[in-house]
Amino acid sequence: MKASLLVSAICLALQTSAFAEVSSVKTLDEPGKVIASGSVPDEASRATILARLRELYGAQNVVDRLEIGGVVPPPNWSENMAKILAPNLKQVHKGQLQVSGTQIAIKGQVANEALRQQVVSNMATSLNPTYSIDNGLVAAGGEAQSLLDKTLSNRVVEFESGSATLTASGRAILDEMAAAIKQIGSPKVQLIGHTDSQGNHQANVALSLARASTVRNYLIDKGIPVESLSASGAGPDQPVASNDTAEGRAKNRRIEFRLAGQ
Repeated sequence: MKASLLVSAICLALQTSAFAEVSSVKTLDEPGKVIASGSVPDEASRATILARLRELYGAQNVVDRLEIGGVVPPPNWSENMAKILAPNLKQVHKGQLQVSGTQIAIKGQVANEALRQQVVSNMATSLNPTYSIDNGLVAAGGEAQSLLDKTLSNRVVEFESGSATLTASGRAILDEMAAAIKQIGSPKVQLIGHTDSQGNHQANVALSLARASTVRNYLIDKGIPVESLSASGAGPDQPVASNDTAEGRAKNRRIEFRLAGQ
């Protein structure tokens, strides 16, 4: 596993044979070894990070190469790093985690698309709204899913406010998605609607389903077989960003394209 956490001038790099690039350090040939390297602001931060890693991977599997001093962290940096280093990171393989200021980027492989979404959702709900997350995780063995993800490219299929009516930009994105679905042979695709947390929960679930159904009907009109598409609504229950900011809420109002079985 290699993860680098970069906060302003602060750098924390984690590396294991399971999570990312191969290292020249011989101990990394052993499964589960983790190297923590880079600069942290003080001894307390170093101790917090190492304690968290040792809790996750075992003390015998953590190699400490952290340096102390010369950097000024954002508020509550140590506490937020402990939240980022959560147990489900152990399910990410061949990846990298970067934190630059309050911008987080995570890459790597996970077992399925549901886990891909869940890792980032858990991270988003545990952090304060100043943090944003770029989800570069890929479902293992999922070249078709990767094509859908690259086509969507972290964009949001837009609807008119409070409705299931697509905007012009939303239709344009769906035209690209239809072409991608045809390119991979029109497999079974789950269309999952998500909303922000504003308003009534039950109404949000209904709206998310209505929007997913609108997307389904649009793709059918573009030639995708009816039996290839299903629609469901998750409402506000699976955020990928904080709902405390307008930017975060915009990211959470989305349509997820998930291959069945991923």
